[in-house]
Amino acid sequence: MENSENKNLEKDIQLDFKKDMSYGDYLHLDQILSSQHRLSDHHDEMLFIIIHQTSELWMKLILHEMNAAIACIRRNDLEPSFKMLSRVSRIQQQLIQSWSVLSTLTPAEYMQFRDKLGHSSGFQSYQNRLIEFALGNKNARTLAVYQHQPELYPVMVEALNEPSIYDAAISALVAHGLSVDEEALNRDWSQNYEPNASVEAAWLTVYRNTDQYWDLYELAEKLVDIGNQQQLWRFNHMTTVERIIGHKMGTGGSSGVTYLKRVLDQQFFPELLSLRTKL
Repeated sequence: MENSENKNLEKDIQLDFKKDMSYGDYLHLDQILSSQHRLSDHHDEMLFIIIHQTSELWMKLILHEMNAAIACIRRNDLEPSFKMLSRVSRIQQQLIQSWSVLSTLTPAEYMQFRDKLGHSSGFQSYQNRLIEFALGNKNARTLAVYQHQPELYPVMVEALNEPSIYDAAISALVAHGLSVDEEALNRDWSQNYEPNASVEAAWLTVYRNTDQYWDLYELAEKLVDIGNQQQLWRFNHMTTVERIIGHKMGTGGSSGVTYLKRVLDQQFFPELLSLRTKL
């Protein structure tokens, strides 16, 4: 059998990795695949761990793309950001789909190991918080969760005080000659953005003159797309939690489903949604 398999291999395929880097070496698979440490003997805890670990990897890529896109937009180099934001949207779809995999975990199964989680909770995901900050959902109170992490806390504070991707997009409106109130351009970035009539008027001009402002129009639609995907992720998160634990309190002390429902009310990019009734 072995000789038959060897005969079927192409002669130039690399087989000796004593001195060369292999696929597993490049990806550090030994570290990744040995990072699933169950705290119970329950079969389904492995599912729970891997879903959340892979979600964090996807979030890392979202932040990589989002931060690069924000940098492009802030220097008024919009075109490269479109590919990055399209990629963010596709990654979000992967994250949304992960909830359907987790939903195969039944309430009875989850309760077999839930107590092992202690007070750990998805609320504490700093990468998800960074994504929300980048999208414009700022809340300084959430930083208290990270005060015990001296290396992470300053990163979170810095992100809270950075302009969101929507703030960058509003600056791009001005760079293209559109008028926006100063209060929408120079504000406290650590606060949630408040809708502004001049910003809505500028976006209306873009949507009514797409040939003249095509780059801004495409940017706006990319933002609407990632905003919608983030809302879908939130919704699927809420319904999955509701399916598995009902209205029990979250492990991190939140009200669980009730809290997640409130989060759904926090919309992104308000003028890009409101202008649709005026077109």
